[in-house]
Parts: sequence; C-alpha cells; structure tokens
Amino acid sequence: MEYRSVKGMEDMLPQDSDWWRCIENKARGELEFYGYSEIRTPILEDTAVFVRSIGETTDIVTKEMFTFSDRKERSLTMRPEGTAPIVRAYIEHSLGTLSPVTKLYYIGPMFRAERPQKGRLRQFHQIGVEVIGSPSPFADIEVLAQLHGMLKAFGLDGFVIKLNSLGCKDDKARFAESLKGYLADKQSRLCEDCKKRMEKNALRVLDCKNESCVQVIRNAPNIFDNLCAPCKDHFTRVKDGLKAVGVRFEETKNLVRGLDYYTGTVFEITHPGLGSQDAIGAGGRYDNLVKDMGGPSVGAVGYALGIERLIIALKGKAPGSGTAKVVYIATLGDAAKIRGQQLAEKIKDESVPRLVVLQDISEASLKSQMRSADKNGARFVVIMGEDEMSQGNAKLKDMKEKKEDVVAIDSVPGELRKRLC
Repeated sequence: MEYRSVKGMEDMLPQDSDWWRCIENKARGELEFYGYSEIRTPILEDTAVFVRSIGETTDIVTKEMFTFSDRKERSLTMRPEGTAPIVRAYIEHSLGTLSPVTKLYYIGPMFRAERPQKGRLRQFHQIGVEVIGSPSPFADIEVLAQLHGMLKAFGLDGFVIKLNSLGCKDDKARFAESLKGYLADKQSRLCEDCKKRMEKNALRVLDCKNESCVQVIRNAPNIFDNLCAPCKDHFTRVKDGLKAVGVRFEETKNLVRGLDYYTGTVFEITHPGLGSQDAIGAGGRYDNLVKDMGGPSVGAVGYALGIERLIIALKGKAPGSGTAKVVYIATLGDAAKIRGQQLAEKIKDESVPRLVVLQDISEASLKSQMRSADKNGARFVVIMGEDEMSQGNAKLKDMKEKKEDVVAIDSVPGELRKRLC
C-alpha cells in the first residue's frame, strides 16, 4: 500500500521551510515592535466555541468544520479560525485584568473541510492579531497601519486594502431588512445557498462569490446609508486617521465578512496574483463577541493573514531572507571530529547572521567532504587533519576566491566573523 498525505493537507518540505521561517520571523519582529505578545491556543476546542461565535448558519459551521465526538461523546472541533479560541482564552484566564488593552498575535495552522484549490487548503496557516479592550477608532488605525507596514516589510507590492463599516447590531439588523426587500423579487437569480441565506442572515448574500449573485448585489442598497451617527463618526475617524498615516485603502460598498461576530469596521486585503479568489487576509471589529461568550463588554479588533496565499502573492520570494552563509568543517580522524564539533559551538557564539555550519558525520574522505562543501554552497571550508591538529592550526579555504590560509584553531571563529560580516 502506498501512503500519501491527507487530501488538502500538505507536507512542508526542507526546501520550503526556510522561507516559511523567514515570513514567520519577520512577522514576529513587526508585531512585537507594536507591543503584541504571542499566544498559542490548542488545535482542538469545544465545538460550542465556534458555533456560538462564528454563527450557526455560516458556511464554516454548517459545511467546513472538522468536528467529531471523543471517547466521552464530547463534541470537539479542529479550529477553523483563530479569533474565537483567543477570546475563549482571554475570558478563561482573565487576561483583561493584566492590562486594560490586551494585544495578542498568533501564528499557526487552521482547518476547514472545503474543496482544496490554489492557496486554499484543508490545513492552512495564518498570522493574526487581536486587540481586546479598546472601542476607539485609533485601535482600528493602528491594526491597519501595522498590517500595511508588515506586508511592505515582506516585500509585497500591489496589494489593496478594501474598507467598509457594518455598523452596530441595530445597524446590521436594519440593513438586513432593507437588503431582504431589495432581494425579494430577485431570488430566482440567486444561488441555492443565497436563497437560504436570505432568510437566516441576508448580509451573507453580499459575501457570495457566485457570479450571478455578484451581479444581483451590484445595485444593492448601501450599508453606509443605514449606519447610526456614532458608527458613521467612528468610520469617518478611521478613514481620516489612515489617510493621515499614509495607509491607502479603497472604500468598498457592502464589503462584509463571512463570520457573524463582525460589527463596525471591516476590511479585506486582496492581491491580483491570486486570481479570482484574491483575498490574502481580512479582519475587522467585533465589539460584542467577548460579552456574547461570557466575558466583559469590551471592544475588540483584529485580522488574519493567510500564509499560503501570501507566499503565492510573493511568488515564492522569501521576505528579506538574504542568502545563507555556509561554512563547512572538514575533518580527518576522531580527534579532529571532536575538535570540529567544539569549534562549531565556538563559531555559533560569534552570532554571525544567517550562518549555517555543516560537518561530516559519515567519516568520508577529505576529497568527498570537499565535494559536499561545494555542493552545499560553502563559502569557507575549515580543514583539520592530523598535521593541522598537531600544530593547533586549521586551513581556512575561501571557496570563492580560491585562496587558503593557515590560522590557529582558536582564531577560526573570529576570523570567520571578520570575513563574513
């Protein structure tokens, strides 16, 4: 029998992991600059966490969650998104008592049982942030400014930030009735899913990507016309703030999100390199979710960015990774191999950026080791045999310049740092 990975869940191979790590490390640096702390929640959660937060009628809950019963017949779900588990953790561990505003980020896998396609897998990975505790438009502005700067730091160009406001719960309910009225005589042109959505949650029709539904909603009422005065003021302040800090956006009529907990500001980041399914990430404000899940009444805003989709948009280019510097320690004899291992630790202490130190662990000949060094792109080879060991020296060969120097073994780490930095 030939074993293969589960459909829609891909292996991350060694040749790919380096630039995945570059993305993750760059993201951590950008987020921690803004004062975010990392949180890691379990992959499995009580199913009710997602049903309560995301919404019983959403596609995620009705069609896409990996849900099963454990041995004690408890319903568990592999997390399909990151916000609900973080809100659960925020409440469970009383994180709000530590600071009035809690700023968290996460990097990790999510799971949805949907049809695999370009940049959309059943196990996919996200970078996300949650800011819990502030209802201020300045929280929205900082989140979007941070996201904009991070995408630029990745080296991504050509992305578009689409922006809208859903208003408060009352605004959403009022607009839903207006939308139902508009759609009443157009049901025959809607897909089967949207016909059901009309009765359960009309706003979700606006998020449908079916072409016939897109055409129907093109002339739908504008949600902005249904916003109350405070919600209009909040959105205006967000837009003015983004303009002031140089974050470009497109105000997008009737942009909504596929999760019920969103209120107020919502946004989506798109890129033309992804084709028709062009979203890299999305987010917005969810001011009622913490209270709805049993916590205090606090404002919150966040986003999630799909790493697989980001990589496609970057066209496989690792953001700011540069080229690794490779040093190969070639040794002959047991004593030299032990000394080589000790030397590798000393080289590590020099903290040369993006340095890889390779050693022979197969007891190959010197000629074979030199071939291996060349194959691995080593810039320098440290050669230690019996003669060198007896004199406390090593040969330091510059593979690019084709030059070789004899240096004291103890001087090798400092010499490499001088030549590589």
